[in-house]
Amino acid sequence: MAQLGNDCFAPGQNLMTTADALALIDRQVQPVTTAERVPLTAARGRILAADVQAQGNVPPYDNAAVDGYAYRHADLKPGAKTTFPVIGRAAAGHPWKDPVERGQAVRIFTGAVMPPDLDTIAMQEDCTADENAVTIPTGLAKGANCRRAGEDLVADSRVLTAGQVLRPQDVGLAAAAGLSRVTVQAPLRVTVFSTGDEVRDAGVPLPPGAIHDSNRYGLMALLDGMGCRVRDLGILSDDLETVTGALKDAATSSDLILTSGGVSVGDEDHIRRAVEALGQLHFWRLAIRPGRPLALGHVRNTAFAGIPGNPVAVMVTFMVFVRPIIRRLAGAGAQRPQRYPVSAAFSCRKKVGRREWIRAKLQGTSGDFPTASRFERDGAGILTSMVESDGLIELSEEVAQVTPGDIVPFLPYSEVLT
Repeated sequence: MAQLGNDCFAPGQNLMTTADALALIDRQVQPVTTAERVPLTAARGRILAADVQAQGNVPPYDNAAVDGYAYRHADLKPGAKTTFPVIGRAAAGHPWKDPVERGQAVRIFTGAVMPPDLDTIAMQEDCTADENAVTIPTGLAKGANCRRAGEDLVADSRVLTAGQVLRPQDVGLAAAAGLSRVTVQAPLRVTVFSTGDEVRDAGVPLPPGAIHDSNRYGLMALLDGMGCRVRDLGILSDDLETVTGALKDAATSSDLILTSGGVSVGDEDHIRRAVEALGQLHFWRLAIRPGRPLALGHVRNTAFAGIPGNPVAVMVTFMVFVRPIIRRLAGAGAQRPQRYPVSAAFSCRKKVGRREWIRAKLQGTSGDFPTASRFERDGAGILTSMVESDGLIELSEEVAQVTPGDIVPFLPYSEVLT
């Protein structure tokens, strides 16, 4: 396991911008996982650890793109229909192998290998045919309706790149390239726990002053969606010795320790003191809303991320900051989620110098862009806002206000929540 540097996450004295924070992650966080070979049936969602190269041309031979009749283009009569005798048939898996003389045609079906020396196919719908002959219309270009060998993949070419997360279409392409197994990164091992004497597990009756632990379940779902191997330590009591012991244990078997809440400076925030006793903790003074405080560091040789305790802040900071940390630790590239332009259907003001994310729902279109309405309740504890919205409107540090009709960047949850 690679050790993070002691100053890996240390910020400067000024408030750090989101762009600077993400750039720091790209520079400082290195992969810690090892590679393994898996069958394609187990490859979806895994991070590719080695480039995939085509084992041969795809398709491996010239073949028919349609059902019809194959012939030599040079045998056509200039500017007139041409009638050819049909000497045989070629079907997928059953090629016509005999020589074809000049002025002859072969009945052919989609996927069949092109017969020797033939170079063009007329679709059966465009032809007049009987059992022994076919009349070809005029106007067809040489090579019409033929798929050429290697037109999709060329032998030995790179078709998938190390660091990408394998989607279903990528798995299919690997199969087309001739592979049955691929080399991927081992799943990142992440330990999660909650702290707090007021926190109760889901489904447990609540005594006065208690709350259900939604953050831990949300984080485990987020991690599962990223292909992590999650270890759940449950809910720990507000006790320094208990928290320290759990961190020691997690550091021996994890690549990342992830918690929510408990990293502030209060008397009962024991995670901060425990992490500092076992490693190093840095508070990132980020100019963002929602999402403070965000603490990053390491426990012995294991990366640590402590995100805020409010449910919405948990989701937002995970999507924007923790997700790229996980991708880097797991060996993925630094690809940024795509933002899309939308038309604001609301007005708001914000502090210059701070990046803010507003929960929004898409509703119809305005001109060339979808229209986004702001969720009416924007508190950091309103978890229903994450359920009833479609994504986040991201307002950069330079923006001071938004008026209806302004075009603003929109980050759909589909880009960051899987």
